[in-house]
This record gives sequence, structure tokens and C-alpha cells, in this order.
Amino acid sequence: MIFVFIIGYIMITLEQNININKAAFALLLGALLWTLYTIGADSILDMGLSSSWNHFMATELDNVIATHEDKINFITNYSLIKNLGTISSTLFFLLGAMTIVELIDINQGFYIISSAIKSKNLVKLMWGIAMLTFFMSSLLDNLTTTIIVLTILNKLFKETKTRWIFASLVIIAANAGGAWSPIGDVTTIMLWINGEVTSAPLITHLFIPSSINAIVATLLLSRFLKKIQVNQPSEKPETKDTSNKSIRTLILVSGCLTLISVPVFKAYTHLPPYMGMLLGLSILWIITDRRAKKLRMHEQNYVRVTTALHSIDISTILFFLGILTAVGALESAGHLTLMANWLSAKYPNIYITNGIIGIISSIVDNVPLVAAAMGMYTTQPATAVGELSNYMINGDFWNLLAYCAGTGGSLLIIGSAAGVAAMGIERINFIWYFKKITGVAFISYVAGIGAYYLQSFFL
Repeated sequence: MIFVFIIGYIMITLEQNININKAAFALLLGALLWTLYTIGADSILDMGLSSSWNHFMATELDNVIATHEDKINFITNYSLIKNLGTISSTLFFLLGAMTIVELIDINQGFYIISSAIKSKNLVKLMWGIAMLTFFMSSLLDNLTTTIIVLTILNKLFKETKTRWIFASLVIIAANAGGAWSPIGDVTTIMLWINGEVTSAPLITHLFIPSSINAIVATLLLSRFLKKIQVNQPSEKPETKDTSNKSIRTLILVSGCLTLISVPVFKAYTHLPPYMGMLLGLSILWIITDRRAKKLRMHEQNYVRVTTALHSIDISTILFFLGILTAVGALESAGHLTLMANWLSAKYPNIYITNGIIGIISSIVDNVPLVAAAMGMYTTQPATAVGELSNYMINGDFWNLLAYCAGTGGSLLIIGSAAGVAAMGIERINFIWYFKKITGVAFISYVAGIGAYYLQSFFL
């Protein structure tokens, strides 16, 4: 399974060279890993490394000797279905967010924002984009923020490489901004809901390290920029009709309110974020369909959600499906637990342990990584002393885990949801990102860890 994962991962990175869409290999990888898992069910599960299998044995089988049929039933009817539920929440959230952003775009709602950007200085513009992305991703999630900001950037720049540099900054800033907010990233949400961290301490512990991460990246990437002029938006509203202008404003405001309300919905109802996204999309769909009736016949499709659905890049969603399916197989089979055991024994220092976890999260999805860490390390009581105090609620280990798992994904273009979205929207080459951006992202990542260490030491 490890061998197949490595080969599949390499093929995904070579998308531009072999001219085969990465979604095809991601889907193939996911299907093959679960197939191999099923074929080798007896030998794999008998190793006892799968925490989910051990839980299934204790709760469903009362620790009796499991038969081959029991193991196949666990894989197909328990583990795979559970993994599908986790994946679906991500995919439905992505589908809703992409639809809303696309709806705003086709109605030229982002023209209102892009036309308001007057700066001709690329460095100043880069700092502005970094700040916008950093703080927006702490309220929204980093995936939604990336989609919105990249759509705006697409209106500002026609030169591909310049747009790629800005898009790379958006990835780093979005991941950094999501790390210090309890609702900004899936991993922080997991730690927050499970009780390892609470809102105010998480913000106070991680705001400075996350800010350092984004600031260092902006400083380094600004050196890449050539002295060229910003291309002001060339796209003009299709008509000066005031009804169309009101439509653009209505869609922009409604869409942004929908996206912003998702974390509020999550905090109030405790339902998963995709439910809030689907609720917002349904309301926006009703609004736009009702408003379309007041337009002339030839304009009716101009504002409808169905038009936006036809424009969504389905291959990006299928890529997510394949990658998350593959990682789910590795998690269920026990590969991630094995890795966590090795880290715990080899590197007991919490800074090194979390630093490595963050680097690995650029290759493997950070959600199962954090889930594995939560299962490996026990939250200690408030009376814990010495090294154990790092594992208390709001302890340094959990805060560092939130930072490293959230920002480590920036090291590779496919290491985070923001990166995958940018890769799909801007067609950023994996090799280009690795050569130009990975070093910058790593320096920024280490700078944030260093900032956390100094902050913890002095304060």
C-alpha cells in the first residue's frame, strides 16, 4: 500500500509532464489502496496497528477472535463508509463554496472589488493581498478564502507567472490565517471540538507565530516581483442597465454574507460546516431565481445558480475525492498510527515532533494526521507538571500541533485544501511551486515555530 501510494503521488506531481489530469491518478490511487487493503485484510489487521479496527473489535465483536468475514465487513461496511462520510463533508463544502464564488463571478460581482484596487505598486499590493487573505481566512476557512481571493487576482493580472506568485502567497497566508482561529481550519476545529484547545488561548498563543509566518513569506516573495504595472480589470459590466448593477451588488453581498455566516452557523448549531454552506447556497439559489423573474427573458440565465454549476471545475472535486479516499485507507490500515508511534519514540521533543508532523502534512492530508495525534497523545489534567504539562488543555503540544498541521501544508502545492484549490484554478505547475515556493514556505514555517518558542520562553 505504501509503495502504491508513493508511485501514485509521483504520477500526480508529474501531471504537466505526462499530460494526464491529476484527478485520474488520484481516483486510481484511492481505489487501488482500498482494493489492496481488502485483499490483505487478514495480514494487515492482524498486526494490530489499526486503532479503528481495535475499537471495532472492542465495541462490536467483544474482543472475540475475528474471522475473515468480520475483517471484510469492518473494511467495507464500517471503515469505508465512515471515511466516505468524512470525505463527503469536505466535498459538499467545497461544492457549495465554489458554486457561490462562481455565481458572484459570472455576475461580475468581483468587478466591484477589483475595480476599487488602484495601486500600481506590486509590493504594496502584495502586502494588501496578504493581509486580506490572512484575516479573511480566520473568519472563513482557508479553502473558501483562497477561492475568493484568487478570483479577484484573476481580474487584476493577465501575466501567468505574476499571478502564480500572488497565488502562492495566498496559499501561505490563508493557511497561516486559518491556524490561529478555532474556526479557520479543519484541524483547529477538530482540536477545538475535542477539547484540546479553547478559543481565547488558541488565539493568544498562535496569532504571533501565524503572523510571523505570513510576514516572512510576504517579505521573501516580494523580492520575486518585477517592476511591472498592475493590469487594471479589463472586464466591464455587460450593460449599464441599473438592474444589472443592482444584481451584481445583490449577488456579491448575499454571497459574502452566506460564506461569512458558515462559521457562525457551526458555532451556534454544532452541525458540520457543510450544512451551513448548503443552507446558505439554498437561500441564495431561491433569491437569485426569484430575482431572475424580474429580468428580461434573454437575461434569465445570467444570474441563476444552474449557470454557475455548469462552470465549476468538477475535476478538482474528483481530485479531492481520490486523495482523501487514499489517505483514508492508510489511516484505517494503521499506517498513520505506526508513524505516530515512531515519532513519539524517536523525537520526544514537542517542537521536533510537531515540526515533522507539519512537514508530513504537506504530503498526507492533515486531518487524519491530527486525528492520529489526538489518538496517540492523552490530554493531561491541569495539575500536570514537567513535560506532561505540555499535553494539558491549551498546552504547548496542542497549540503547536494546530500551527504546524495548519501551516505545514503550504510546503507543497497539494499539501492543503488551499493549495489544491489554487492548483485547480490557476493551473499552477507542481514542479514550479516546489522550485520557487517550497523554500520560502519552509523558512516561513520554521520562523513561526521559532516565534512560538520565543513567545513561550519569555511569556
